[in-house]
Amino acid sequence: MPHPCSDHSGEGPSVLDLPIPDSLKAEWASLASRRQFLTRAGKSLAWASLASLAARSSTPALASAPEAAMLPHFAPKAKRAIYLFMAGAPSQIETWDHKPQLKARFDQDLPESVRGGQVLTGMTASQTRFPIAPSIFDFKQHGQAGHWISDLFPHTAKVSDELALIRSLHTDAINHEPAILLINSGNMVPGKPSIGSWLSYGLGSVNEDLPTFVVLTSKLPLFANIQALSSRLWSAGFLSPEHAGVALRSGGDPVIHLSNPKGVPSEIRRAMIDGVSDLNRQLHERIGDPETNARIAQYEMAFRMQTSVPDLTNLSDEPESIWEMYGPKAKEPGTYAYNCLMARRLAERGVRFTQIFHRGWDTHGDLPNRMKILCEDVDRPTAALIADLKQRGLLDDTLVVWGGEVGRTVYSQGGLSQTNYGRDHHPRCFSMWMAGGGVKRGTVYGETDDFSYNIVKDPMHIRDLNATILHLLGVNHERLTFKFQGLDQRLTGVEPAKIVKDLLA
Repeated sequence: MPHPCSDHSGEGPSVLDLPIPDSLKAEWASLASRRQFLTRAGKSLAWASLASLAARSSTPALASAPEAAMLPHFAPKAKRAIYLFMAGAPSQIETWDHKPQLKARFDQDLPESVRGGQVLTGMTASQTRFPIAPSIFDFKQHGQAGHWISDLFPHTAKVSDELALIRSLHTDAINHEPAILLINSGNMVPGKPSIGSWLSYGLGSVNEDLPTFVVLTSKLPLFANIQALSSRLWSAGFLSPEHAGVALRSGGDPVIHLSNPKGVPSEIRRAMIDGVSDLNRQLHERIGDPETNARIAQYEMAFRMQTSVPDLTNLSDEPESIWEMYGPKAKEPGTYAYNCLMARRLAERGVRFTQIFHRGWDTHGDLPNRMKILCEDVDRPTAALIADLKQRGLLDDTLVVWGGEVGRTVYSQGGLSQTNYGRDHHPRCFSMWMAGGGVKRGTVYGETDDFSYNIVKDPMHIRDLNATILHLLGVNHERLTFKFQGLDQRLTGVEPAKIVKDLLA
């Protein structure tokens, strides 16, 4: 019988028989030596051990296992993380950084000594004055910790004692695209792995039936000033593509191309995967291309996901009490509330890193009205996620992070009135919060000046944020590296980054 890869006549040469250039062999061998589940020296024994990964398959699956003996580097406080990313940059002055003294400074010019000659974006650089715009929203203290929280977050206020507020974050970028790349991948240049991909690479999978890194993009509550999102925010960069985030869609198939084509039963698809995997194994035996292992693993994962994903997205087993917690929007696929409920279900199933993106926070104008809509959309589901994780015993080992890519200016962009104003991008200070696994509950870290313009205590660069997130998951950010372009690449880059111990329980 002709080989499946021979030409249609059965007489042509197999792809596996074609010559491989020595330079390509050397490149693959170099890559394979870095971090492969199978080494060429021990592949026979390793292949025999794979059967347990594919108990439902006649073909062994190849998992992308990291250096298990090395990672985690120490006992983790969190087993998994959920990152609630507010794309477009929420204003810290309307949310978590209470500045009551600004009301007396309404419409006064921001002192030049405060602005300090800062380079401005093109959207406000031509303004002749920079009038101070106090928040029109009130703040109140909540919980035993006494966190000052905006009235825009009445539900989150109820779980405020679980939060560690960070008010002194700063970044190197002033515009959205470089800033959102920087906080997600540690670099303003596209092509670097995202934080979820680094964790997938370093820690591997907990549930072999679901991806290690899942991305959920929420439906838009607003349709103006929407920050664009692209897959490079959850890209694996120079890591193996199996470490990229898998985006779950709100319509049609949750994962594109996951379902079998019409008329193709599961048994036929299984046989097809078996055949392709057999060819890939032969190719790996011959030349050791490390990406071959990734292809086998991805085929197998896709096949298992045909069962696991429908189970994940079938919410019929959720009791009425859960729908009450998350709110009526949770029953609409793709909403932020639905995605928060999905994040809890993913956490229950052992998914290592879940990232929810929520857009619309680019409030250059009409800020009061926009913030009401945005905060209402995320407030109740966010609080429900925290409470739901806690009642299930998952919050203790699930890290939850909430925030965006930059902050907002205290001065108004464009016109200013008592009821309407906007704010430009501001990289010098912004706020986020963390909760759950290993985080010191009820704490506040960092302080800004009276204008929420400059940091006056405990500055925290986003490199420090990422180093701290990795630490909570048991990873030393200086040791999680990958050789690429002659450099030991890492999420926190080559500049100094510190773990903020004051945020650790």
